[in-house]
Amino acid sequence: MMAIPIHTPVALDRTVELLAPALNGPEPLMVDLTLGLAGHAEAILDAVPDVQLLGMDRDTEALAIARERLARFGSRVTTVHARYDELPTALESHYPGRCVDAVLLDAGVSSLQLDRSERGFSYLTDAALDMRMNPDDETTAADLVNTLSRGELQTLFQRFGDEPLAARYAKAIVTAREESPLRTTLQLVDVIDRATLGGHPRGGHNAKRVFQALRIAVNHELESLAAALPAALDALCVGGRIVVLSYQSGEDRVVKHDIDARTRSHAPLDLPVIPESDQPTFRWLVKSPEGPLPEEAESNPRSRSLRLRAAEKIRKGHVR
Repeated sequence: MMAIPIHTPVALDRTVELLAPALNGPEPLMVDLTLGLAGHAEAILDAVPDVQLLGMDRDTEALAIARERLARFGSRVTTVHARYDELPTALESHYPGRCVDAVLLDAGVSSLQLDRSERGFSYLTDAALDMRMNPDDETTAADLVNTLSRGELQTLFQRFGDEPLAARYAKAIVTAREESPLRTTLQLVDVIDRATLGGHPRGGHNAKRVFQALRIAVNHELESLAAALPAALDALCVGGRIVVLSYQSGEDRVVKHDIDARTRSHAPLDLPVIPESDQPTFRWLVKSPEGPLPEEAESNPRSRSLRLRAAEKIRKGHVR
């Protein structure tokens, strides 16, 4: 039996509060698109005795830990090694013809990945510059750092990290790798630190946004989110609910855009009666993104950048 790491799920009580009302039917089905260490899933399974869970994750190590943690729930739990944009395939394989009563998508990097220094996600410890959520994927952060052009690195840091010093950091990386490839996390941190004169304008660790941008690029996180979210919304039953936990502005923009489009009528404004086919199919439960409660932000620093949104499906159909 493996040791299950200590794990503090973000917005746990709020997530259960928002999803539980959709799980009051006979044998309701919930999908956790990013199972991770299964903290949210375990809480839902405890709170709703009849719920069936389909848990997905691309990280084989996290999935093994989640399976052990949830073993006491027996056949109520099905786990799948897959990215969250593979939801339609997973549903067809395990619950053909079923709609889903509740969906959770936690878009953040898991505690396991951050805490396992050898995975290369952390800028605080030295390790190979890896950052792959699925160890079977080919491209690592080191590959990007050592092969992308200066302009490509700058764009990556700006787009995925909102990094104000993107141009400076891209130039410093290209200059440093001309002498020797950057292979470890602390080599990259050293280059960034030396390029940061007088401290970072936004505070915090100098390398924070660069590491975030590389992680998102290595794992195609925004592309996966953009594909997974419409599939999840389509899969919900009428009355079904979705909660999305995101942690950076790019993720949150995707979530807001995709859900908001389904909360509006698409009929011409001058129509006296809106056809059923043009009626909104969702309503917001949490439209303005919620952050952590003050006590959570204090006890769990990783929750501080949380942006939680939630919605409920009110009609069949989807955006055309």
